[in-house]
Amino acid sequence: MTLPFLKYSPAHPWFYYLGGPAQMPSRILMRVKAEGVTGYLCGEIDQIDRLAEPQRTAELRTLRARVMDDLRQDISIYRCVVRELRECRRAEDPTAPKCMSADVHTSMSLKYCHLSNDFAHLVRIDGLLSRQRDLFDL
Repeated sequence: MTLPFLKYSPAHPWFYYLGGPAQMPSRILMRVKAEGVTGYLCGEIDQIDRLAEPQRTAELRTLRARVMDDLRQDISIYRCVVRELRECRRAEDPTAPKCMSADVHTSMSLKYCHLSNDFAHLVRIDGLLSRQRDLFDL
């Protein structure tokens, strides 16, 4: 028997509407790495990577700190939304017909996407910070 939510990604509201489980942040990170997600800041990160040292490393570290702040905030909000999803599932009547997804399903998919982007940015930045360009590379 196929579970209906498996037709959708955790980035889609119907994944949660059809009973899909909340994803642990560590699982989201694993998925980002496995799928090679780049995130919406990939252009900015590439632009910073083209800078000469030591400005390149300084800018990457600054951006990394900003992304870490975003990640902390997004994880905090994600936890609240996961609790809301669990409360909604406990309170719902299993015999009542479902006709549309609720706001909590959209919130779950959006926060999943936010975490995916945050992790994608960190993976990319950490990869670039793991190697320093030649100080005389122009």
